[in-house]
Amino acid sequence: MNNQQQLITWIEQDSQLMSWLGCLETLRIPQACIGAGAIRNFVWDKLHGFEQRTPLNDVDVVYFDDTDLAAETEQHFAQLLKATLPEVPWEVVNQARVHQWYVTDRGQAVPPLQSVTDGIATWPETATCVGAYLEQEQLRIIAPHGLNDLFDLTIRHNPTRVSHASYQSRQSQKKFHLKWPKLTQAQN
Repeated sequence: MNNQQQLITWIEQDSQLMSWLGCLETLRIPQACIGAGAIRNFVWDKLHGFEQRTPLNDVDVVYFDDTDLAAETEQHFAQLLKATLPEVPWEVVNQARVHQWYVTDRGQAVPPLQSVTDGIATWPETATCVGAYLEQEQLRIIAPHGLNDLFDLTIRHNPTRVSHASYQSRQSQKKFHLKWPKLTQAQN
C-alpha cells in the first residue's frame, strides 16, 4: 500500500476526522479542506503507535474564494462550523486572502495564491503541506510536495514562502521532536 492509500485508509477508519470532513462537505465551503497539524499530527501519532491523539491547538480549514476576500466571510464559515461541531477549535482561512497578510503583518508583497493546493504548497514544512477533503463522499488528498516526508517522519523546511529564520523559530516553538521522538531533521 502506498502512502496515499495508507493515509486514506487511516482517515476513513477515524470517526473524528471523518466527522470533521463530513461537516465541511455539508457546508459547501469553496474548495475547503482540513490540513496542516490536523493531518500531520494524526499521521505522526499513528507512526509512533500513540494510543492517545496529540492535542490540537486548532483544526485548520483552508478554502479558496477569490471573489470574496472579506475577513468576515472567514468568520462566518468558522461560526457555521462551530455551530455544527462546537467542541472543535476551528481555524478558517481563505487562501485567496493570504497575500494580504504578508503586506499588513510583514510589510512584504507576495503574489496572490491561485488555489487551495497553491496555498498548502507554501506551508512551513513539507510534511505539513497536506490537506484532506470529501468530494461526493469520496476522500481526496492534497499533497503538493508528496507524502514521503510525512510518512518518513522527516521535518524539512519548505522555502516557498517561509524564510529559514522563520522556519527555525517555528521549530523551536513547536518542539516537534519532544512530541514525536522518531522524527528526523532534513538537511536542506
